Amino acid sequence: MKIARLVHENNETYGFVKGDKVATKDEITYQTGVPIPQSIKDFLFDGWFDEIKNKIDTLSYEESLSNFKLLSPIPNPNKIICLAFNYIDHAKEQNLSPPDEPAIVLKPRTALNGTGSDIVCPDFVTQLDYEVELALIIGKNCKNINEKQAVDAIFGYMILNDVSARDIQFKDKQFTRGKSFDTFAPSGPWITTADEIKDPQNLKLTTKINGELRQNSSTNNMFIKIPEIVSRLSKVMTLEKGDIISTGTPAGVMLNKPNAVFLKNGDKVEMEIENLGILKNTIRFVNES
Repeated sequence: MKIARLVHENNETYGFVKGDKVATKDEITYQTGVPIPQSIKDFLFDGWFDEIKNKIDTLSYEESLSNFKLLSPIPNPNKIICLAFNYIDHAKEQNLSPPDEPAIVLKPRTALNGTGSDIVCPDFVTQLDYEVELALIIGKNCKNINEKQAVDAIFGYMILNDVSARDIQFKDKQFTRGKSFDTFAPSGPWITTADEIKDPQNLKLTTKINGELRQNSSTNNMFIKIPEIVSRLSKVMTLEKGDIISTGTPAGVMLNKPNAVFLKNGDKVEMEIENLGILKNTIRFVNES
């Protein structure tokens, strides 16, 4: 099932997506008789989704998806956790070995952004880079779980672009500021529930900039695999319903690349992960002086 957060004429809602059609919250309530809540997080993680799950196949999809703007699927997550150098091909292109333990970066929730929206970058940034990543959504609170329990804790998957200001990153000699600007975490276009993804470790993922293929890899190239990522993170911090874990990026970014072509104003960024949809954004530089 694909679940999207939507807005139309400043009215926010959510719904199930099938092709180019959507069954909105109000339609779901009308058709099932279940008064599902206004909040998508309450709907997904507080039992409402489970209550109507066996009725989903009977829904009719009445509205065109094109009538809505797609928002970042999860609003206000408690945590956005990103992994660094977790793809063998990416670590190799940086002349590094993948770390044995998850090397993590926390992004603020104000960095979230939806597909079709601008990535807004201050004009003092000179080296703006992209990172296509498979992100997972935690579906239950968990602490100190094993890898089998970790699989059960994953509600679904989506695409996340871990946008990075490399010049800030190099100046600070750490990641946080360069990855934390508002709009630097486009995600979506929707959540695809875990039951629809047969093997999350065998998904093709690509990045195109103005139609030019820059990243072309597979989630099979992850060094630390998804169940181990979740299990190890749960031994550091309590993972909470709605937390986003972004699992690293493959080769093809501009970091440390000779004659690197960094993102510029007006560039079109298109990221695709097999079975998860396409995330599209435009780069917009603004004067922050």
